[in-house]
Amino acid sequence: MTTTTEFRECDTAELLAQIGRMNIFSISGGRVERRETGVTLPVGSGYSVTVDLNWDDTYVVRRMFKRGAKVWVKGEATNVYAEEVGETAYRASCFRNGPWGDGVDGYWTGK
Repeated sequence: MTTTTEFRECDTAELLAQIGRMNIFSISGGRVERRETGVTLPVGSGYSVTVDLNWDDTYVVRRMFKRGAKVWVKGEATNVYAEEVGETAYRASCFRNGPWGDGVDGYWTGK
């Protein structure tokens, strides 16, 4: 998972406002786990979306999969700006649509 040495402290209220209320309901049904560096939005079937504030004031959005005590990163978008974080988090939540993340054609390609 993420550690506080990778990311910086985040104002989660501001982050949730940037993601957008309707995106949060679409992604996780309104469930939000606030963390020091960002938020986790549980999707279902073992998947979740994490959004963390990077040191350069951009976000890192990850599609995570958890089974038991093991956690895998199934996709990651880096250098996500505030105005893009809602759409990027929504795309990360669509785990049944196939691969997603930096460098995957048809999905977020990063900057």
